[in-house]
Amino acid sequence: MGSSSGQGNSYDFSFKILLIGDSGVGKSSLIVSFISNSVENLSPTIGVDFKIKLLTIGGKRLKLTIWDTAGQERFRTLTSSYYRGAQGIILVYDVTRRETFTNLSDVWTKELELYSNNQDCIKMLVGNKVDRDSERTVTREEGAALAKDHGCLYLECSAKTRENVEQCFEELTLKIMEVPSLLEEGSALVKKNNLKQKQEYQAPPSGGCCS
Repeated sequence: MGSSSGQGNSYDFSFKILLIGDSGVGKSSLIVSFISNSVENLSPTIGVDFKIKLLTIGGKRLKLTIWDTAGQERFRTLTSSYYRGAQGIILVYDVTRRETFTNLSDVWTKELELYSNNQDCIKMLVGNKVDRDSERTVTREEGAALAKDHGCLYLECSAKTRENVEQCFEELTLKIMEVPSLLEEGSALVKKNNLKQKQEYQAPPSGGCCS
């Protein structure tokens, strides 16, 4: 395969994925585990952070911009804008801490309805920390039932052992790619990027102020 022409056009689609859920459920760890194949102890996210992963799924080259949000209350005023334009949203809870699961219904799904402006956006419910199965307080069945109620995909995984971590992002992305409107957005983002890069090499037009 020859190298693709045009700056920055090394991918076919660009998607925005957002992770939400209580502080400490392992949102950042899931992202790091997915992106770098390593696991480290991370300090809580302050505000928002994002990472980029380039990958090929179903023969298409994708750029995933994965947004990580702070679970703590005091940063929550920041969050509404992060929902904007997300094609995929992952709701994360910790299978060993029941309150992180109940908060998905009480807090996060409500927030999602409030802020997500994308009707077609794909949602996935993820129960993290299955490596600590002996401390489990939320059953798989409960997780699956909640996911069904909210029309979400469902997976349990472990950022620590990397079990199901890649599947989580890949399944979500494959689902996004089945929705024409989301695919359209994803390719529009690529075009916009290419255009922006072209414009940076051109002098801005001088517009007259009087008609």
